[in-house]
Amino acid sequence: MCDIIIQTNVLAVKMLTGKICRFGKGAVVKMISYVTESMSIMDKLGILSDAAKYDVACTSSGVDRKGNGKDMGNCAAGGICHSFSADGRCISLLKILFTNQCIYDCKYCINRKSNDVPRAAFTPDEVCELTMNFYKRNYIEGLFLSSGILHSPDYTMELIYQTLYKLRYQYHFQGYIHVKGIPGADPMLIQKTGYLADRMSINLELPTADGLRKLAPNKHRKNILAPMRQIQLGIQQGKDELMIYRKAPNFVPAGQSTQMIIGATPETDYQIMSVAQGLYDNFSLKRVFYSAYVGINEDKELPALTTATPLLREHRLYQADWLLRFYHFKAEELLSEKRPNFNVLLDPKCDWALQHLEQFPVEVNRADYQTLLRVPGIGVKSAQRICGARRSARLTFEDLKKLGVVLKRALYFITCSGKMMYRTKIEEDYITRNLLYQHERLPFDRDGMTYKQLTLFDDAQENVPLFATGGGR
Repeated sequence: MCDIIIQTNVLAVKMLTGKICRFGKGAVVKMISYVTESMSIMDKLGILSDAAKYDVACTSSGVDRKGNGKDMGNCAAGGICHSFSADGRCISLLKILFTNQCIYDCKYCINRKSNDVPRAAFTPDEVCELTMNFYKRNYIEGLFLSSGILHSPDYTMELIYQTLYKLRYQYHFQGYIHVKGIPGADPMLIQKTGYLADRMSINLELPTADGLRKLAPNKHRKNILAPMRQIQLGIQQGKDELMIYRKAPNFVPAGQSTQMIIGATPETDYQIMSVAQGLYDNFSLKRVFYSAYVGINEDKELPALTTATPLLREHRLYQADWLLRFYHFKAEELLSEKRPNFNVLLDPKCDWALQHLEQFPVEVNRADYQTLLRVPGIGVKSAQRICGARRSARLTFEDLKKLGVVLKRALYFITCSGKMMYRTKIEEDYITRNLLYQHERLPFDRDGMTYKQLTLFDDAQENVPLFATGGGR
């Protein structure tokens, strides 16, 4: 790290004195906006936490609150984000880039080398100190560390490895660490880092190889998939060793994930979901994240800066992804080449049910678990509860409501003891019209609640994050 800092300082002095400093093969190096050595750690934190906001592996959130002089502590928003564990707990992570300097010129990236933005880089000790200080103050429970490509993939991955090694063995930090692997780095560095991290992720960047060639010519699909495969095999080998040696080192115990940008290239939802399904099936990924493209760079290959960010499309993709992972759907069941995009007005599970009305209504007192999962308004937990509760009694609609079934959607697709909740036509237009109405013309139930289409605000009231909500809730 020291040689980069020295180069940066020499460059700044020569540029300020009217001289041009050249490194490498005669390429002119532009002066960065901030000289790394002279910046405070809080200045770096401000730059590098803001630079990490486009990585959606965990949702950004935070608030600034100054101390009042009599109570203990204060709150700094910089770098703090919220993620969610497998059991639904919300955990706070320090989310930062190691550096936003980058040798690549990806057209969609705010940190591309051709952009004139403030640049900064941490040292391994600075990341460790930040993590420990935030952790001791109970601001965070772990670290999310990504990075631009500084000097080379190997050089950057070595710095990340040094950071994690110091955190684990010098600072004795045993909290959660999610780290981004650098495509093209030495496999040995990926391997060593995997024994120190809880989760690793390699960003796919764009859904198809054609999109990658068009917008990120310095990156290659082969270089991205190779470390993905390495991590997959390492995880499986670690599990096999644990079966034999109980004290075998854990390799990426929380699994691996990836991220792809949606809307920067013209792929259909069907193509995107087919890629996601392939990643789950062939690379055993824990999670695929979808990042709606935000227009930040002017380029003829990109959508116009005035193009709206496709947030609703992103939301539908997350819901469909939930169906792939937990509801045993396949991409070809949800979409096809003839029908390549989701209906943005309906969640994918409702949309699928409307296309397959011949399978409904379902009798909840007899249907098997897999069939129940395909009913709109019945999620994994409510399906499990139904299977358990009906062993001792026949269920009614009132029982289903207590078990967590969302009756405002499910009532069109189920019967209890052979009867529907209301007189309902099993017709696509009729059900679609009722689902889309904000206030349906249906009788009030005992709580005075009417049935209406699910909204984003309904999802926000659930005990799961908005990005993780699926079609079955």
